[in-house]
Amino acid sequence: MTDANLNVWLVSMEPQEKQETFFSMVSDEEIARERKKAKELKQSAWWKKKRSSGICHYCGNKFKVEDLTMDHLIPLIRGGLSIKSNLVPSCKDCNFKKKHSLPFEKDFFQ
Repeated sequence: MTDANLNVWLVSMEPQEKQETFFSMVSDEEIARERKKAKELKQSAWWKKKRSSGICHYCGNKFKVEDLTMDHLIPLIRGGLSIKSNLVPSCKDCNFKKKHSLPFEKDFFQ
């Protein structure tokens, strides 16, 4: 399938259908592997320093360090990886609102 054909195919799909198709491209094994990497990174000095400011990446509010979660900018289910450049501290509310979206797909943090 060429890029042009793929674009026509995607444009013709309903939004929910696009989302389900895209999500199905990432295997359960890949997600499990990346979750394991994220769990290991949560124990690292790098992550502890990154969240030590207590600032949520999305809303900019200050929280207790223990109230911040690790969020993947590009969600695992959308092909994101558990690498430092894809991980940010997020308050639980922002992380819940973002879910499987990319940051630019949501306007809650503006």
